[in-house]
Amino acid sequence: MYNQITPIMRKINCIGILTSGGDAPGMNAAIRAVTRAGIANGFRIMAIYRGYEGLINDDIKEFNTEDVSNIIQRGGTILKTARSKEFETPEGRQKAFENMQKRGIDALVVIGGNGSLTGARIFAQEFDVPCIGLPGTIDNDLSGTDSTIGYDTTLNTIMECVDKIRDTATSHERIFFVEVMGRDAGFLAQNSAIAAGAEAAIIPEAQMRCHVLCRACEEGLSRV
Repeated sequence: MYNQITPIMRKINCIGILTSGGDAPGMNAAIRAVTRAGIANGFRIMAIYRGYEGLINDDIKEFNTEDVSNIIQRGGTILKTARSKEFETPEGRQKAFENMQKRGIDALVVIGGNGSLTGARIFAQEFDVPCIGLPGTIDNDLSGTDSTIGYDTTLNTIMECVDKIRDTATSHERIFFVEVMGRDAGFLAQNSAIAAGAEAAIIPEAQMRCHVLCRACEEGLSRV
C-alpha cells in the first residue's frame, strides 16, 4: 500500500482548501490545522473563498501561517461559504478544474456536509483530482465518523438555550416545544432531549403517535 501511495503524493505540491454548504463551529479550527500542517510539510496552501462557487470564479488566495492566526476560537468560516448550482453541472466543474490548473492546485481539502462531499467525490472521479473530505456539519449525518465537526458545539449550545427556556417554562407552569436543526437526522433532537431531561423527542427516524406525545406532556405538566 505504501508503494502505491508514494508516487501520488510526490506529485502534490499545492493543496486547495474550501468550506461549502452550511457553516459549522470548528470549521476555522480545521482550516487552521490544514494550513499549518500543510505548510510544515512543505506544501503550498491555496484558500478558496465561498466554496465551489469560489473555485469556479477563481476567488482564490495563497495562505501562510499568519492568515490563520487568531481564528481557532471564531465561529463560522473565514473562507465564507456558499452553495453552488453551477458546480452541479459538468460545465461548472470543468471551469473549476481549469482554475485549479491555472493556480497550480494539485489536490483539494473540502470541509462540509453530505452535499459538499458528494460534489468532491464526483469531481475526483471526473478529473482524477485527489480530494480529502472533512465532515463539517452540525447534523452529524455522515457515516464513517462518530461525531462531525460542529456537532458537539451545537449540542452544547442547545443545552444552554434549553436551560434558559426551562426557567420560563417552570415560572409559567407550561410545556415548551423546542425545535432544533438536523434536517433528516435526529441526532441533535434526541441527544439534546436526553441531556436536558425533556418529556419526549420527536425525530425523523421514529414515528411518535399523537396520544403518546399528549400523555408525555400531561405527565410533564403534573410535575411543573
